Amino acid sequence: MEADNPMPKASSLRWRLLREALLRRGDHSCETSLSRVSRRATNGFSMIPFHLVDQPSVADVDEKFNDACFCYTLPVEGVPKLYLMQRVDVGARLEDFEVCNRYDIDNTGLVCQWPSEDVLAYFCMMHADMFRSKRVIELGSGYGLAGLVVGAASDALEVVITDGNPQVVDYIQRNIHLNSKAIGGTKMSCMTLHWNQEYASSLTGTFDVIIASDCTFFKEFHKGLAQTVKLLLKEGPSEALFFCPNRGDTLDKFLKVVEECGMHFNVTENYDPEVWKRHGGFMNGDPAWPNYAKDHCYPLLVRLTL
Repeated sequence: MEADNPMPKASSLRWRLLREALLRRGDHSCETSLSRVSRRATNGFSMIPFHLVDQPSVADVDEKFNDACFCYTLPVEGVPKLYLMQRVDVGARLEDFEVCNRYDIDNTGLVCQWPSEDVLAYFCMMHADMFRSKRVIELGSGYGLAGLVVGAASDALEVVITDGNPQVVDYIQRNIHLNSKAIGGTKMSCMTLHWNQEYASSLTGTFDVIIASDCTFFKEFHKGLAQTVKLLLKEGPSEALFFCPNRGDTLDKFLKVVEECGMHFNVTENYDPEVWKRHGGFMNGDPAWPNYAKDHCYPLLVRLTL
């Protein structure tokens, strides 16, 4: 009977995965559990073609950190390729958790290139004109793909790529260096930015456009994130572009905080025909993303304004 072998809860599965990672076991006994806990796809929406560079000529692979270099091919004249160094460990490290505890952050930016970031990068590439001569900042960027796309494919005046995890920011700095030729005249930089911290006040009213992806999942950060957006946007024409799945009520709760902070928002479900087409394919059982679920996986376009 089913009652004799009840299905374990997702929380217990997560603890099991953490235990497996810390023990660094060589087998794959937790793969079945992982399929229930995570809806992350290997390639996501695959809006920008990419492949692993086995022996990248642009940089040495850091064997200490088991890094790999991914080459993204942008269909943009004069910008054929971007390179991203990413960490590809199969196991967790104790220092990762120490950093998370020290800065009160999560380490999701180290895990992979998340699907919403892929969609954000593609949207920025297809709407490059909106960044021309603008100051742009990316929040919670992970490895910085979208910010690098803005720097390479548009004539932005300045792009600042940020994350709350200093380990991630080290990778961003390396990726900016790797792509210095592709970036051209745009001023590019990165920084560690914790939402709602005092030193962010030095950036008050600085940016024309804020971009971010999948940053609204953790409810405890909603107020800090909304206040940071309000702080960073300049007066006059300016906006923040967020790409976020609903994920239960997390997006709705964030938007309520946005209103409480005195900002306005607009949510668009179908914002690009190609993204919508791929979403439809996944909903209809495309095997490339077997555990796809709209609520958890499909990023909505949320525009925030003062």
